[in-house]
Amino acid sequence: MKKFFIGLVLGLIIAFPLGINFGKDLPLFSNPFAAKPDITERVKERTDEMLKETKEAIHDATKPTTDKLQK
Repeated sequence: MKKFFIGLVLGLIIAFPLGINFGKDLPLFSNPFAAKPDITERVKERTDEMLKETKEAIHDATKPTTDKLQK
């Protein structure tokens, strides 16, 4: 039982910082308590990506119709 609790404590000590980094999309072995990444920059990046994907999806969806209209 003693080995179980030692393993549990060591596992928590190792897994906690890895989980924080994973949640923040940072490299796993970086410092989890370093300066926070700017939230506004992350939102802008993700919004730009989402807009590009949406434009491509709309373009792909309307392509057959525009091809028929051009003929």
